[in-house]
Amino acid sequence: MSQPERKSWDAGRFLQTLSFFETIPVVSWLQHMVFGSTPPPPPQPQAGLIFDFSQPSSTLSQVWGALDDVVMGGVSASSFQIEENAALFTGNVSTENSGGFASVRTRNFDPPLNLTGHTGIELRLKGDGQRYKFLVRDEDSWDSLAYTYSFDTVPNQWIDVRIPFNLMAPVFRAKTVANAKALNTARIRSLQLMLSKFEYNGALNPNFKPGEFRLFVRAIAVY
Repeated sequence: MSQPERKSWDAGRFLQTLSFFETIPVVSWLQHMVFGSTPPPPPQPQAGLIFDFSQPSSTLSQVWGALDDVVMGGVSASSFQIEENAALFTGNVSTENSGGFASVRTRNFDPPLNLTGHTGIELRLKGDGQRYKFLVRDEDSWDSLAYTYSFDTVPNQWIDVRIPFNLMAPVFRAKTVANAKALNTARIRSLQLMLSKFEYNGALNPNFKPGEFRLFVRAIAVY
C-alpha cells in the first residue's frame, strides 16, 4: 500500500516563526540591531484585565505571533488580528505531514508578568464549537513545560471561561508530566491559545475538526 504524499513544507514560515520568538540567537540579535524588534513591556492588569482586545492596539502583532505545526513539518497556518471588537484567532488546521495544531503565543514577557494574589485566568470568547487549549509558561526557554487547560466553545455564542491556576495540567509536548513543580504565578513568561487534534497523552480531541476554525477573544483577565 503506497504512502500518502507529503505536502510541501514552508521553510520560510518556519524561519519566520523561530525569529519572531527569538529562538535563533544571531537572527534575534540582527532584529534588535536593525529593526528594534524588542517586544513592548508586558501588560499590567487594569481592573483585572491583562488584554482588552475590544480596544484596538498597534502592539498586537508585536506581542502575539502564530506558532503552528510548521515547526515540526506540518502545514497548518493561523493568524491573530483585530476584527469585530475582538482578536480573531483563525486559520486552517491540517493533519497532513503528521501535523494537526495551530496556535498563537505571546513573545516572552520581560519582565515576567506577576499574577500572584489571583485564582486564575478568565477568557471572554466566541468560538465555533471546537475544544481549544489555553497555555501558560513560567520559563523563558522555547520548548519548556506548559501549564494547560482545555475548554469547549459554543458555536457563535459569547461565553466566559474561568481557568483556575491549580487545575492547569503540567504538559510537555501534549504529554502530562508527573510530579511537576507548581506554576509560579509571580513569573508568567508567556500565554498561548491552541487548537490541536490531540488532547493529552495520545488521546484525541473529541471536538476537533480539521479545516477552517474561528475563535474570537474579547478579553484575557485574572480573577
